[in-house]
Amino acid sequence: MVTKQEALDYHSKGRPGKIEVVNTKSTSTQRDLSLAYTPGVAEPCREIARDPNTASRYTAKGNLVAVVTNGSAVLGLGNIGPLAGKPVMEGKGVLFKRFADIDVFDIELNTSDVDEFITAVRLMEPTFGGINLEDIKAPECFEIERRLVESMNIPVFHDDQHGTAIISAAALINAVELAGKRMEDIRMVISGAGAAAISCARHYQNFGVRHENIIMCDSRGPIYQGRTAGINKFKEEFMVDTDARTLADALVDADVFIGLSTGGILTPEMVKTMADNPIVFAMANPDPEITYEDATGARPDVIMATGRSDYPNQVNNVLGFPFIFRGALDVEATAINTEMKIAATRALAELAHMDVPDSVTQAYSTTSLHFGRDYIIPKPLDSRVLPHVASAVAQAAMESGVARKQVDIEAYKEELESRLGRSRALMMRITHKAREHPKKIVYPEGECDKIIRASQQVVAEGIARPILLGNETFIRSEADRLNVSLDGVEILDPARMDPNPAYIQSIYEQRQR
Repeated sequence: MVTKQEALDYHSKGRPGKIEVVNTKSTSTQRDLSLAYTPGVAEPCREIARDPNTASRYTAKGNLVAVVTNGSAVLGLGNIGPLAGKPVMEGKGVLFKRFADIDVFDIELNTSDVDEFITAVRLMEPTFGGINLEDIKAPECFEIERRLVESMNIPVFHDDQHGTAIISAAALINAVELAGKRMEDIRMVISGAGAAAISCARHYQNFGVRHENIIMCDSRGPIYQGRTAGINKFKEEFMVDTDARTLADALVDADVFIGLSTGGILTPEMVKTMADNPIVFAMANPDPEITYEDATGARPDVIMATGRSDYPNQVNNVLGFPFIFRGALDVEATAINTEMKIAATRALAELAHMDVPDSVTQAYSTTSLHFGRDYIIPKPLDSRVLPHVASAVAQAAMESGVARKQVDIEAYKEELESRLGRSRALMMRITHKAREHPKKIVYPEGECDKIIRASQQVVAEGIARPILLGNETFIRSEADRLNVSLDGVEILDPARMDPNPAYIQSIYEQRQR
């Protein structure tokens, strides 16, 4: 657990804050300075004046995102104002850079007026490739985002709304599959009626959840038809015909609980009344609506997710916004539309089904991660998320007509891999060559866990035809335990094979002394 003093020291020691501006070109000589500023800088200025589309070629605009807030709804802290919210915005910039190599300027606007906020952001359009709205209270955030999306030709994305929706929808798809149910049939209760809750409810419907099967609850209880207290036009969208008047009423026989409210609001007794294989996403931070221990204690068959890293299935927005913006920026999208959000969700859901590399399990100090109740969504430190999600978003942008630039997706995936470092770029080149002419690879230690997992990854990437040596019954048993498919993997048991005199003689001649 991080202490108060540790957090303050982290932010204050050395250069204060968490970000800085670094030159990307040499400035060591007089000639360098003449190119960086006057007189050399005039040439790219003339080119951009002639053709504004060249701005991304000659400036940092194409890789620069503004993280904009007024500090009116800072996660877990409330309306603390723009200046006090600055550490959070800097932190957002750190995550953009760390996970997707996107540069960020944090912009804190000292206004609570919707029109002033919108005007300020619109006037900054020439500077940025995209706008990430952050920690703006509802319902103002809905109008701000809508009007900015309508009036700007760069992506505008309110992460508090859509980030949570995109990530949790991926987890929901997989949880519903594991529960043996269908999205069209599930009954869902959402605790919370703010920006994230409304966006989640809308986004889930893109994957089959029925509007009439959603009961949304605010601090006054279920939002039912005819209720007038505490209702606004956004809550009206989710009024349903129900006799439920409390959260407990709504949860009886419900399949899914989505928590976007306050800690401790969901009791073990409520969870016990839910349907078989209940799905509980308690995403309030830092304290979830119900603890992992209480939920699993009440219902051993529960499929549980939270917003915390110390429990399985963390719904973390860092799985979304860096990669969504990466894909949008790289095709110069004019917006982040519904198709791109759906693509991001599906990409994350698919990735959770894939075998997890040892590098990821080691990063989380565990021996195994595989698709199941405790792993329904990828881990934030899984480096595969960048190429998998960003490429899916870019593809959706091109197919839906909002991309101003077309890219070859396979080449783009390799480019994304190169952003992860020189070693990854080298491995991508080697992998690409291996795919062109896959060779047989024999693994003598075929009964080893790591080798069994490696063989599946080799098949999945199409880089070779693996042969495992060992006891076939044991290898298949281990593969089942590890949840690893052996499709495409050949197994040879030396104990059951006839001796090969020519091979024996060759080895003898080479190894004799």
